[in-house]
Amino acid sequence: MSSALETLRRDFGGDIIEPGGAEYASASRSVLASGSPAYVLRPESVADVRAGVGFAARTGLPLSVRGGGHGFAGFGTNDDGVVIDLGRLSAVEIIDKERHLVRIGGGATWGQVAAALAPHGLAISSGDTKSVGVGGLTLTGGIGWKVRKYGLALDNVVAAELVTAGGEVVRASAEQNPELFWAIRGGGGNFGVVTAFEFAAHPTADVFHGTIAFPAAEAATVLQGWADHLRAAPDELTSVVDFANPFAGGPEAPVEVHVTFDGDDPEHAARALDPIRRLGTVIRDDVAPRPYADTLVDGATPPPGIRLVTRSAFVDKESVSAVLRILAEVGASERSPFIAVRSVGGAVSRVPEDATAYAHRQAELMLVTTVAGPEPVVEAARPALEAIWGRLALHVSGAYANFLASATEQDVAAIYPAATYERLAAVKRRYDPGNLFARNHNIQP
Repeated sequence: MSSALETLRRDFGGDIIEPGGAEYASASRSVLASGSPAYVLRPESVADVRAGVGFAARTGLPLSVRGGGHGFAGFGTNDDGVVIDLGRLSAVEIIDKERHLVRIGGGATWGQVAAALAPHGLAISSGDTKSVGVGGLTLTGGIGWKVRKYGLALDNVVAAELVTAGGEVVRASAEQNPELFWAIRGGGGNFGVVTAFEFAAHPTADVFHGTIAFPAAEAATVLQGWADHLRAAPDELTSVVDFANPFAGGPEAPVEVHVTFDGDDPEHAARALDPIRRLGTVIRDDVAPRPYADTLVDGATPPPGIRLVTRSAFVDKESVSAVLRILAEVGASERSPFIAVRSVGGAVSRVPEDATAYAHRQAELMLVTTVAGPEPVVEAARPALEAIWGRLALHVSGAYANFLASATEQDVAAIYPAATYERLAAVKRRYDPGNLFARNHNIQP
C-alpha cells in the first residue's frame, strides 16, 4: 500500500483527500448517499484519472467513479475504498459548428451543458435536473424533456474517451472499438472511466413548458386520457405525470401533468397541449414559452438521515390501461408511494433494438415509485410497496437503471435481458476482466 500511495502522490496532479482533511466531510458523500472512503481523488487531467485507476487496481481497494453523484444506489461513494470524483473534468466545447458536435467532460453536469450551449442555440436531449452528471445519466439512458423528439441522451453520443481498468486511454465510436461503443450506450460504468463524450447537439428554440394540474379525484380519467393522447401526439410533446405526492397531500395531492412542447410556435403547441387541458378540471396551468435550459430544475439534497427508495419498470402498449388503472387505485390510498409516469416512445422506439445496450425501446411508458423518509419509515412502508409491485408484476417489465435504489442480481436481470447481458459480459471480459469497475449495476466478466 505504501509503495502504491507513493506512486499516486508522485503521478497525481489533482487533490488527494483523506479522512480528517478539511474537505473530507463533503467530498466523502454523494448527493444521495453517505460513505467513508479512504481516498477521494479529484483529477485535473486524463493522466490523473489513469493514476487513480492504477492506484485502485494495485491496492485492490473498492473503486467508485463519481460524476454528478445523484445515483439512488449510492455508487458515487463507498467505505474504505477509492472515489474518483470527475467534477473538474467538466469542459463543454463545440468542436464542429456545422455538425453541432460537442465535446463534454465526463464530470460535467447537465446544467453546465445547457448553459454553455444556450448562447449557440443548441441543446442535447438529456435529463431534467441541472446537477445530474452527464456521465451517469448517459451511460444508462437519459430520459428527459426532449426524449420523444431526439431520443435518449445515449442516442446522441457519437464517441467517448475512456480510461480502462488497465490504464489504457481508448476512443469508442462507430469506427473505433465499435463493440465498446455499443456497450457504453446502456451498459453503465462497467467498462472504464469516461473522461469525455462527444455528442451531436441539435438547434433549439424556446419550448413550451410547465404543468397542467387536475384534482386527485380525476386521476383515473386523466391518466388514461393522457396516455391515449401521447400515443398519437407529435414527437415534439414529451410529458410526465406525478401524483400521490406525500409532500402535497398524498392521496389528495393534485395530478400534475408536466409537459414540454419542443418548439416556439404557439398554434402548434396549442394543438398538442389543448387535448390534455380537456381531460378534466384544470386547477393550475402555468405552461409558457421559456428557454430549454430553464426547463432543468435544481436538484435537492435530502437532509441527513432521509433515505430515498426508488423502483422503476417499463410498460408496453398492451399493458398501459391495466397499469394506469392499478396506479390510480394505489394513488388514492393512504399508503401510496409517490408515483411518476414518463412518456417515452417516439424517437426512442425508432432506434433498432440491438443498436445500443439500452434494451427497452418499445415501451410506451416508464413508471417510478418513490418512498422517502427516515429508515424506520422506509422499512415500515416496504410491505405495502411490495404489494403494489406484486399487482403490477404481470403488466410491467424491465427496469430503468437511473431510477433504481438497489443493485441486486434481479435488478441487473431486469435492466439487461439475457442476450444483451451476454454481449455486455463479452465486452467486460475484454476491457475489465478483473471487475475493477464493480460499483454499478454490475456485469460480471
